Amino acid sequence: MTAKNIDKPGLSPHLDPHTAGFLAMLDAKGVPPMHELSVEDARKAAMGYIGLQGPQQSVAEVSEHTLEVQGGTIKARVYKPNLNGNLPMVMMYHGGGFVIGNLDLIDNVARQVCAQSGAAVITIGYRKGPECRFPTPAEDAYAGLLWAVSKARELSLDSTRIATLGDSAGGNLATVVARMALDRKGPKIAHQVLVYPVVDVGGDYPSMQENGEGYMLTRQTMAWFMSQYMPLDPVEAEKAHNNPYLSVIHAKLSDMPPATIYTAGFDPLRDQGLAYAEALKNAGVEVEYVPNPTMIHGYFWMGGVIPHAAVTIQHIAGVLKHSLNIQQG
Repeated sequence: MTAKNIDKPGLSPHLDPHTAGFLAMLDAKGVPPMHELSVEDARKAAMGYIGLQGPQQSVAEVSEHTLEVQGGTIKARVYKPNLNGNLPMVMMYHGGGFVIGNLDLIDNVARQVCAQSGAAVITIGYRKGPECRFPTPAEDAYAGLLWAVSKARELSLDSTRIATLGDSAGGNLATVVARMALDRKGPKIAHQVLVYPVVDVGGDYPSMQENGEGYMLTRQTMAWFMSQYMPLDPVEAEKAHNNPYLSVIHAKLSDMPPATIYTAGFDPLRDQGLAYAEALKNAGVEVEYVPNPTMIHGYFWMGGVIPHAAVTIQHIAGVLKHSLNIQQG
């Protein structure tokens, strides 16, 4: 496992000043934590992240599609950096605790990854809890991958060069999809890019206590998210804790694709990401671990107020160029 700190090298791990100012502003406004809101109000509040992402990035083309999935339909968007054709594919899954977030919320982030990497980015609007609990979002995520591959020729995409990308709950889906693709005999994933992923729902990690209050994502909010996502039946919920399509750290890891894993120093999920990087390394998987010690959970969506988000996206773009053999873009 290689480790690369792209977050203000040389500084001790104090909270980034831009981030500290943002948190102080939230506190001064009395913004309530997500777990104190209804699901509907939490989803509305999450849309405020759009205003934190900076100017909209232009790309060559964005198309929207409707996918038939088991029990319903979902949306997908395809972002292209150019119209040259045969573009590699990045399957991108949004975060939000499996409860909040949608394709609009990550539109600008997807545009930035697309423009900087030279890859086509496909975002999948998987169904969410509590209406659609585990394993529906994971199955939707994999169905989105199969759809993209089936439409590759029509969309001028290269189905032999595929990466998965996601943040938080989306990081979970990005690595779960990689596991599903192995278990279900395809398609082949070249690389997985995981930003502070959820990988061990039942795990007990020091960072959940250390960073459980005061850094936007709280321990209680995380518990609230999972209560909306886990099966309602207590027995089934307990079984799900160790299901490899939820707590993927318990999956067979030796044949997983290479991974780049980003964590944030002031994040309750920090130690999950590190533990997963170490578990993959111990299983013989090539891993690049990128700690961001001055960051909080959610910074990936906040490039307009936290400049370091742009550094992370630039690094992700470089990872994708290398892993997908992108010569231009």
